Amino acid sequence: MRIYELSRKTLETEVYVKVNIDGSGESLIDSTITFLNHMLKTFSLFSSFDLIVRAKGDLRHHIIEDVAICLGKAIDNALGDRGNIERFSYSIIPMDCSLALVSLDLTRRSYAVVNLNCIYERVDDISIQELKHFLRSLAYSANITLHVNVLYGEDDHHKIEAVFKALGLAFRNAVYSGKCYKSVKGTV
Repeated sequence: MRIYELSRKTLETEVYVKVNIDGSGESLIDSTITFLNHMLKTFSLFSSFDLIVRAKGDLRHHIIEDVAICLGKAIDNALGDRGNIERFSYSIIPMDCSLALVSLDLTRRSYAVVNLNCIYERVDDISIQELKHFLRSLAYSANITLHVNVLYGEDDHHKIEAVFKALGLAFRNAVYSGKCYKSVKGTV
């Protein structure tokens, strides 16, 4: 099983993350940030990753950043040598009026493009800027290339939820170990 857990304690935060890539989408999430909890549960469900996240800290920004860093590092380590995986994946997910596209490559080349195309500055108890930062920090900490594009929509909550569903599904397909494109295995 591809499982990894880690703790991070800084002057600002205390975070614990455990990820089981070969799970069934079970999650226990308590980041103290309601919308982030909702998105992490959504990600867990659509990725089929079992996920435990416990986080507390001084500022919402610090909690969001450190959860992303820990989740990314846990995924990176759980993948091990990344042999015998699909590696590339994408997902296009509708959420009512919104449509989100997520594409990723588990190549160990950290890069992120995040276009959420939101109308307002906040969704529930989190800012759009913090969500962008979460996705970028996740990509860099997981050593993946990540492209996120919300193609259209009217409801910012639905846009972000579509992103996390698409992110989960793209991860589920990329980490699949039933088939490997041998021609790209080991390339950079």
